[in-house]
Amino acid sequence: MITVQFMKPFYTKVSGTKLRLVFAYQYFSIMKDDEIYHFIPIEGKEMTVDLNTMQVENLSEVFVFQRGNRFIRLPLYQLLLVSNVNEHLMPILEGSAVDAKPAKDEVEEMDVEILGLIHSLEEENLSRLIDDALAERNEALFYDLIMQKGKLNGGYAM
Repeated sequence: MITVQFMKPFYTKVSGTKLRLVFAYQYFSIMKDDEIYHFIPIEGKEMTVDLNTMQVENLSEVFVFQRGNRFIRLPLYQLLLVSNVNEHLMPILEGSAVDAKPAKDEVEEMDVEILGLIHSLEEENLSRLIDDALAERNEALFYDLIMQKGKLNGGYAM
């Protein structure tokens, strides 16, 4: 079994719901058969994690560890299976998940945009219903829908 001795990302960046962890020399080490192997960034050097699902996305990335003239090459999926890397990864992810939440201004902008879309859809629906009332020559329904559209547009029928 391989155990992670030390794991500290050299660089982290949150982009939306993705967390990018970049590792450098001496920032990641594993123990195998009572010997410590240090990470060397000659192949893969980063993990990409989806913060919504907490799943590592680039599982085929190959990490290389070295001890003297001996090397261990491990794809991320294998490293996740045969080691305790999750124990070291979870505190990093939990700290970064807070950063991934949208800012209050972004939420307010989304709410305004959504309300605008809803208003447009309601207006289009009322226009379609007005056309149907005219086609059916239903005068009472026509005036009722005109009043509803006027209320929707702040008192102005359009």
